Amino acid sequence: MSDLFTEIKAQVKSHYPNVVLPEGMDERIIEAASQLSNDEVVKPIIIGKESDIYAKAKELGVTFKDVEIIEPATYKHLDELIASFVERRKGKETEDSAREKLMQENYFGTMLVHVDKADGLVSGAAHSTGDTVRPALQIIKTQPGIQKTSGVFVMVKGDKKFVFGDCAINIAPNADELAEIAIATAETAKVFGLDPKVAMLSFSTKGSASSIETRKVSEATKLAQQQRPDLVIDGEFQFDAAFVPAVAQKKAPDSPLKGEANVFIFPSLESGNLGYKIAQRLGGYDAIGPILQGLNKPVNDLSRGCNVADVYKLSLITAMQSITRKVLA
Repeated sequence: MSDLFTEIKAQVKSHYPNVVLPEGMDERIIEAASQLSNDEVVKPIIIGKESDIYAKAKELGVTFKDVEIIEPATYKHLDELIASFVERRKGKETEDSAREKLMQENYFGTMLVHVDKADGLVSGAAHSTGDTVRPALQIIKTQPGIQKTSGVFVMVKGDKKFVFGDCAINIAPNADELAEIAIATAETAKVFGLDPKVAMLSFSTKGSASSIETRKVSEATKLAQQQRPDLVIDGEFQFDAAFVPAVAQKKAPDSPLKGEANVFIFPSLESGNLGYKIAQRLGGYDAIGPILQGLNKPVNDLSRGCNVADVYKLSLITAMQSITRKVLA
């Protein structure tokens, strides 16, 4: 495990939070829950039928040291969850429709987070991003002043770590949304021990090209700088001008980044998704995420191509987010 996750593991272990894993019959989830439980770092709450989950664990040859397994249909506090869900949806759900929704593991798990029965949730191994994010937006909701949630990846290779956003949620953010994403991503970077130096990326550096696309990034940069003058945010930059000091000296000598950016904000989902996968597949970086930003409580989304290590690491990150939120509250 990289130094980053060794550090996170040590911090999380002292708090021992619990994290919901709704996809209880997925083999990767069961194996990761076993590791989390036996390492005594996070207490997993697995959604599903207890006999089926233990049978699958036996088949996989894994055990649990400390785990809670909840079957929605037989949960003793189900009526309380239904009432809370109806109240949260403010007339958009009846008691009957709420009961039906809460039989879906992602809705049920998200409600556990909402009512503080769990500190966070990790899903997506067997569900689409929409299936994970939709209940979170309806129940957990975004923080005050946040227009939209966004998704970032922590890119890790040895002792190197960077944060890329938005790579998961917003297809074509406007300047206001891009500024919001930049600020949220800088705050996420702090959770991982980074002193954020944020580069707003484009195909232009400081006006070397002019188009609707480059002007959007330039405007977003100004908005982010005005809203958070305490953060180091600059743009617009081509990637090399943000990352290579020698290129930065030539293309943007007056920038505070000086080619040492560690947080990269992509102008669209298309570029962000391509960027993190190129770094992952060609550069050999581990891509941890997507980590969802802007929600009142931590809910995170796995890739359906994830492995056991991805589940374990994202559970640690989710736990760390919950601890940070409580400290700042």
